[in-house]
Amino acid sequence: MASDQSPPRPGEDAHEDEQKGSSSVKGKAMAGKTLGWVLALIVAVVALFVGLSFKSRYRIAPSFPSPQLKLFKVDELALYNGTDEGLPILLGILGSVFDVTKGKSHYGVGGGYHHFSGRDASRAFVSGNFTGEGLTDSLRGLSNAEIKSVVEWRGFYHKSYTFVGKLVGLYYDDQGNPTKHLKGAEAKAARGAQLLKKQKKEEDKLPSCNSKWSQDEGGEVWCDNGFPRLIQRPLEIALTGKMSKRCACFREDQLGEPGLEVYEGCDYQAKTCRV
Repeated sequence: MASDQSPPRPGEDAHEDEQKGSSSVKGKAMAGKTLGWVLALIVAVVALFVGLSFKSRYRIAPSFPSPQLKLFKVDELALYNGTDEGLPILLGILGSVFDVTKGKSHYGVGGGYHHFSGRDASRAFVSGNFTGEGLTDSLRGLSNAEIKSVVEWRGFYHKSYTFVGKLVGLYYDDQGNPTKHLKGAEAKAARGAQLLKKQKKEEDKLPSCNSKWSQDEGGEVWCDNGFPRLIQRPLEIALTGKMSKRCACFREDQLGEPGLEVYEGCDYQAKTCRV
């Protein structure tokens, strides 16, 4: 019985295979392009979401080049003082602004450090004055050692919290560049660190007295080897602007040296003195 189908012509099978192969390659190429476009779209959407999230959180102007370079004005920073639940809690120190929201129990309303929120109160970090006049960014009149402590506090916030921008004013200009006041504060802090190191080196040459104090018995100083004497700390004036003294132990053959002060009410060769 004859078949209705005609036999394939020479080369027809090969042509069909070639067409199938070509279609497969084109399909893979199209799939690859589609996947690439999908991935690019996902990346763009994620980037847009992150950018909008940061802008809505810190109210960044669309024209500003980078969230990390956000510049705050004094009245703008004041909005982030923890009274608005919809905003993060920010504080400034030496013009650097940090997000301290994760420490809300401390920096939020009712927290022990709430007075630092929404402002730059650099001075209060060392003065302990949390009144209106004390909550200021001015370091005028502070010693090198005190300014060094403020700079160290700034370092603490860099390590512990998120740096989100700069405060335009005393320490940064309207372009985000450090002012002479910031450079001066950092120079004084460096000087303070050098003096403290030098003072420690000098004081290590003379062992300090042992001491103890209790509310019932008061204070007492003593030396395991030598005799307790009060001596001035000459570098203290440069560090703190004030003269202070410390207790050091001296051998018997050193007791005639100038500048040594016997504790009031203590015998010349006593090894223990009440203070």
